[in-house]
Amino acid sequence: MRTFAKISVVVFLIILISFSCKDEPLEPRYLTENVIVIVIDGPRYSETWGDSSHQNIPRLSNQLSKLGVINTQFYNDGPTYTLAGHTSITTGNYQEIDNSGNELPMNPSFFQYWNEQYFDSIENSWIVASKDKLEVLSNCLNVEYNDNYKPSTNCGIDGLSSGYRNDSITFNVLIGVLEDHHPNLVLVNFREPDYSGHSGNWNNYINGIKSTDEYAYKIWDYIQNDSHYKGKTSLFITNDHGRHLDSVSNGFISHGDDCLGCRHVNFFAYGPDFKKDVIIDKRRELIDISATISEILMIDKESGNGEIMQELFK
Repeated sequence: MRTFAKISVVVFLIILISFSCKDEPLEPRYLTENVIVIVIDGPRYSETWGDSSHQNIPRLSNQLSKLGVINTQFYNDGPTYTLAGHTSITTGNYQEIDNSGNELPMNPSFFQYWNEQYFDSIENSWIVASKDKLEVLSNCLNVEYNDNYKPSTNCGIDGLSSGYRNDSITFNVLIGVLEDHHPNLVLVNFREPDYSGHSGNWNNYINGIKSTDEYAYKIWDYIQNDSHYKGKTSLFITNDHGRHLDSVSNGFISHGDDCLGCRHVNFFAYGPDFKKDVIIDKRRELIDISATISEILMIDKESGNGEIMQELFK
């Protein structure tokens, strides 16, 4: 009887411990509490990191690259236009999607998954974009998530179908959002250099690369000087697509096919969990951004096809 009683006590204690452990919150695996994704729309790799002089991206080359990880083999392996590129970043899935903003992504984004799991206020996650059509990234067609768990948005002049706005306005709006709401998860889109590229004006296209390089640096600088973000924020800088090679169609003016110019894009990652002053050449793609964000923010629902970029981590 004594042996049976001892066994019963041990079993009871094991059950008690197992239930008490379930009630305890998961311990964070990472130092990152906030993520900001900067999407610079449509520069060609040959005018950015692919140019050994890096003359058009002095901030990324001279300051930021020393603080994080550059990947020289990063690609859009899906449709190479704006809405498809952004959809692959936010959902982790490639999708042929109407580029005018008249169609929602099929799958939920990391915004919706994050809001479902950690929802506290709609103002804790934001999409801020120079292009109005990117407001559709806040929603999806999935019946469980359609019109649910959506992030706040500030896109274009005044939302969907209102027209594009200058990147200077988008930058100021973003800083205002960061100051007023301190969101944990943000995506910001700058329309340049894509906007000027389509105009066929080479000088404006190059100036668009330079100006967005400066905006990216200023966002990083803001992170360093805000107590909510400093030491707790991961920053991703990438592009939704590139542009045609000079030998393809009308060259830098357009994009949208599978030529190397359209597929090869920039990638930079900075944060408390990532390596510093490292350049890697492991082939990765846009859908891997969503998987990596889900990993560092401990989002436990993810429908994307991307892979976690383990090589970024310390």
